[in-house]
Amino acid sequence: MIYLDYFATTPCAPEVVDAMLPWFTQDFANPHSTHGPGQKAAHAVEVAREHVAALIGAEAREIVFTSGATEANNIAIKGAARHVQRMGGERRRVITSAVEHKCVLESVKSLESEGFEPVILPVDRHGRVDSASLEKALSVPTALVSIMAANNETGVLQDIPTLSALARQAGAVFHTDLAQMAGKLPVSLEHVDLASVSAHKMYGPKGVGALYVRRRPRARIVPLFSGGGQERGVRSGTLPTPLVVGFGEAARIARGALTVEPERLAQLRDVLWQKLRDGLPGSVLNGAKVPRLPGGLNFCLPKGVSALDVMAHLPDIAMSTGSACSAAELAPSYVLTAMGLPEAEASRCLRLSVGRFTSNAEIDRAAALLVDVARVS
Repeated sequence: MIYLDYFATTPCAPEVVDAMLPWFTQDFANPHSTHGPGQKAAHAVEVAREHVAALIGAEAREIVFTSGATEANNIAIKGAARHVQRMGGERRRVITSAVEHKCVLESVKSLESEGFEPVILPVDRHGRVDSASLEKALSVPTALVSIMAANNETGVLQDIPTLSALARQAGAVFHTDLAQMAGKLPVSLEHVDLASVSAHKMYGPKGVGALYVRRRPRARIVPLFSGGGQERGVRSGTLPTPLVVGFGEAARIARGALTVEPERLAQLRDVLWQKLRDGLPGSVLNGAKVPRLPGGLNFCLPKGVSALDVMAHLPDIAMSTGSACSAAELAPSYVLTAMGLPEAEASRCLRLSVGRFTSNAEIDRAAALLVDVARVS
């Protein structure tokens, strides 16, 4: 198997697995218990919190652990909007973009039943939000803006510093989904009030993530559910110490690799694209003219070649046509159609993503197989 779907998920790094194992068995105590074993687990949780915070340039007390980025996105969007509503005033608009992760789009749309006005901003042909369109949308009193830092299908980067500054000037809370960005490129939280992170996108375990909640000026959110008040009342529930420890270790490793790994991944990606472009004339790279994540490659195969057919003929290459959360859908990617691609063209697109364990030999082999299969399809 050649794994080229690192945007969907990553394998746990061996160091992460080693760090987690003791907390499943010998150090199994509840981190919220006051006895010795419990406090030992609590200390491990706080060390992990410091590592996650350091990765994104936050304070440890600004990190709230969740079950993943989907939960963090829900807490941020619904919680922030409901707090604004609870405080009164006229801010009822909630703004996002057409290329967000499904959980963001659905969270924003769900607020309509609570009296909010969802606004879905279009993107240009490169998949980016135009700052002028956001500024225009903000002319109506707005409660929240949620724009992802990096797209999970194309890898296209949004201009978060500019967009977040516009939201701040308009008095709106700004949230960004960092699930794809954190651990792959340095991030800036300037003007960002809320941000979501996922462990399994950075060689950590599945089932754990975090929400950054700005302390100064303080971002206010209403919790989604009631419980014992853990995580400063934002997210009640017993923390899974092994997963949190693994998340912290993954964040620590990712932070240390930020000076070298992005360049290596970009080189692998560029070699792969060069081989595919040379072998399959007529292939088109999506988001080619704007900044993208270093490890991602989303491209359209030549006319007459179906992406699904290519995937069916290459079961030993892990790749996708779009987001893993929508993989069961037969419709073309909504991200690509939002970028202006006709459905027929979007159905010819493949998403390939390389990662820490991708080798040069795998790049060569995958490119050769893809070219051979696509040529006869």
